[in-house]
Amino acid sequence: MAKMIHCMIRVLDESRSLAFYQKAFGLRVAERLDFDTFTLIYLSNDETGFELELTVNKGRTVPYSLGDGYGHLALSVDELEVEHRRFTEEGLNPGKIVELNRDGKPLAVFFFVTDPDGYKIEVLQRRGRYL
Repeated sequence: MAKMIHCMIRVLDESRSLAFYQKAFGLRVAERLDFDTFTLIYLSNDETGFELELTVNKGRTVPYSLGDGYGHLALSVDELEVEHRRFTEEGLNPGKIVELNRDGKPLAVFFFVTDPDGYKIEVLQRRGRYL
């Protein structure tokens, strides 16, 4: 059986991205692998074994075009309203909290935030399938 282990995104500014992911989600560098033309930085926290891999291509000065194929990353939290307030206080500019219903029942409560490179991140209240 296959096990998902990480998701990779390309980022322009390593320090800006590291600061965002640490401040927003408490992700810290698990490993940093430096190569001649690029650097791989694996981020994680104690909540999960799944990692976010940041790829920094050396010498790149132009922001990446995310195109129309990228969707979003998703993370779950225990206290969505508390996190939304914290994101706001930290200047991370979260979107409004949204409740998604299906068949008249609540399915998900969430907000989106955008990282420094334009990647959308969904922050969900832990419940149901979003544990």
